[in-house]
Amino acid sequence: MVYDGKYINMTLVQPSPELQINIRKELNEDINTRDRDLQHIKEWLMKQPHLPDTWDDTRLMTFLRGCNFSLEKCKRKLDMYFTMRAAIPEFFTKRDMNLPELQALSKIGQGPPLPGLTPEGRRVTIMRGLDKNIETPNLGDLMKIALMVGDIRLEAEEVGVAGDVYVLDASVLSPQHFAKVNPTIVKKFLVCVQEAYPVKLKEVHVVNATPLVDTVISWVKPFLKEKIRNRIHVHQNLESLYKFVPQDVLPEEYGGTAGKMSDFNEQWIQKLKDYTPWFKAQESVKADESKRPGKPTNYEDLFGLDGSFRQLTID
Repeated sequence: MVYDGKYINMTLVQPSPELQINIRKELNEDINTRDRDLQHIKEWLMKQPHLPDTWDDTRLMTFLRGCNFSLEKCKRKLDMYFTMRAAIPEFFTKRDMNLPELQALSKIGQGPPLPGLTPEGRRVTIMRGLDKNIETPNLGDLMKIALMVGDIRLEAEEVGVAGDVYVLDASVLSPQHFAKVNPTIVKKFLVCVQEAYPVKLKEVHVVNATPLVDTVISWVKPFLKEKIRNRIHVHQNLESLYKFVPQDVLPEEYGGTAGKMSDFNEQWIQKLKDYTPWFKAQESVKADESKRPGKPTNYEDLFGLDGSFRQLTID
């Protein structure tokens, strides 16, 4: 559905007015000063020669919320967001869900944000593969799709939630898949998500865990901030997951009552296709290092790509 140039739908339930009050407290959002903070960020953005002159209020407010209304943190994160869009073209160009390579990935994996919210007002996303016997998929394209979903949420889908919860289903993960992981692309993705997106990652839950999961977590932890490392929970059964994520938020495939995971995924794949013109228009929205005051960003320094990655060790 298109309205006034924007794609509108009702896929994601938003916080109730009562819950919004609690979320605002958690995010340090003062309704009496937030418009002033927003204007400050808009004026700052217009003075940065290497960044886009203007950006819509909705996304800027989301960045402020993600930074707990710290103006300096918001500026750093916005600068990094536009910088990443130039630094990692493999994530931010050719974002067209109609392309054969992206369509193929949509048939072997699912990763939709769920429509409901936890009692705390957090958005839950479940990510899972569907077939253990497939070849290792193109991780760069999988990460591209994940960031496409993130940008849609940033653009129009969220009015302010209390954070994100990710449920990662490890049931189809195999040593053969892990052995072919490119650590460089993983680090780029994790740096991008942690430094450039206004995401408040509250919990990561790994379900259907096997002994291989411990190896994967140990390998990826050096790429994560300490507070995120401490928020990873591994579950041997779904009953322990329910202590964190209520069943009325989860899909039927995970013992919940919210609907079918496959239906949610199909809705999001269609949404990604509907946004194709928007993604195309957004390709030019990025930092221009030739205009940055002072020293241009060195992308290798940005990602720490110094060849020091640990080798994968799989039993």
